[in-house]
Amino acid sequence: MMEFLSKADPELFAIIKDEERRQQEGIELIPSENIVSRAVLEAMGSVLTDKYAEGYPGKRYYGGNEHIDRVETLAIERAKKLFGCEHANVQPLSGSPANMAAYAAFLNLGDPVMGMALTQGGHLTHGHPVNFSGRLYSFTQYTVDAKTHFIDYDALEKTAREVKPKLIVSGATAYPRIIDFKRFQEICEAVGAVHMSDVSHIAGLIVGGVHPSPFPFTDVVTTTTHKTLRGPRGAIIMCKQQHAEAIDKAVFPGLQGGPHEHIIAAKAVAFKEALEPSFKDYARQIVANARSMAEEFLAQGIELVSGGTDNHLLLLDLTKTGVTGKQAEAALAKAGMYANKNTVPFDTRKPFDPSGVRLGTPSITTRGFKQGDCALVAQLATKAIRNHADDAILAKLREETRELCKRFPKER
Repeated sequence: MMEFLSKADPELFAIIKDEERRQQEGIELIPSENIVSRAVLEAMGSVLTDKYAEGYPGKRYYGGNEHIDRVETLAIERAKKLFGCEHANVQPLSGSPANMAAYAAFLNLGDPVMGMALTQGGHLTHGHPVNFSGRLYSFTQYTVDAKTHFIDYDALEKTAREVKPKLIVSGATAYPRIIDFKRFQEICEAVGAVHMSDVSHIAGLIVGGVHPSPFPFTDVVTTTTHKTLRGPRGAIIMCKQQHAEAIDKAVFPGLQGGPHEHIIAAKAVAFKEALEPSFKDYARQIVANARSMAEEFLAQGIELVSGGTDNHLLLLDLTKTGVTGKQAEAALAKAGMYANKNTVPFDTRKPFDPSGVRLGTPSITTRGFKQGDCALVAQLATKAIRNHADDAILAKLREETRELCKRFPKER
């Protein structure tokens, strides 16, 4: 593999091999990361990258797209079957552009919108003031309950009746509990708002049957195709048929030019893989692993936001440990475990050095880790956090994680 690259650009080849080694010898715990199959990799590296295909199947602005149309149509039909949706646009380049397109389809600049606050578990594109979403639209941010850290749906509805948003976003990026899409829909109907779900983190769990689906409740659903869905980096937008034209026009020509058909082909491969019965087993294992890890952290005396997890991720609240999220992230990396610092609800620290760490199990589940292995990972991670300033202990832990990884090699 990559025999041509090794000769054409040995410098870049060496960097890629270093990253491959880091991934092989380390434990990836970032919940938004996963490991694609060799088939997905091959589709991404195919000749489809050479073709310009502005427009949609049967309506292109360039000639020579008869086979490209087949690729994109295949991806669309598989996405519709996988999620049970009426319409799918597979062209969005990533999650943020997908959300931008969905907003553009339903909103005018300055319209009132509601989304989960970033510090509570939401995403930048759910209305943060530094992001395009918070700058272009008038967002009101909803929060979780101060005690339970679960979404307070009654408070959300009360705020919605006061704000009268044109659109409400359900979905999160650091929320470890089940999202009640039906309740969101009821709130949207009560105030006359469009219901948009961003399921980027939990898409694989939804199609795997371990998290409720936003369909048939929501008007429009966005998701990335990596994370728990285990596909290439990209996104799709799904919606009811009545919104199909508005969504398609928002993506192209509204926001994007030529679609990346090699990535769309890889999405099609990932959708086919997710339609296999074995993917449901994989999704169940992701959740079982996360719960096992959560139980061990609690047993080790580490606090978790909301007290546990229902999905693929858990959020460690390190406030009482005296270790910051930034320190913990660095210590874990030295110990061969990769996570990301993250704010916890009502955090008093800044996002660049918050009080929490976000962990997830999609990647290690792909490698074959089971519940007992994940409990061991939690033990190693706890030791790394508590000894964040002791390089000797962290070096020893790195050897332990390297040995553990040898039992579960990344296979292509």
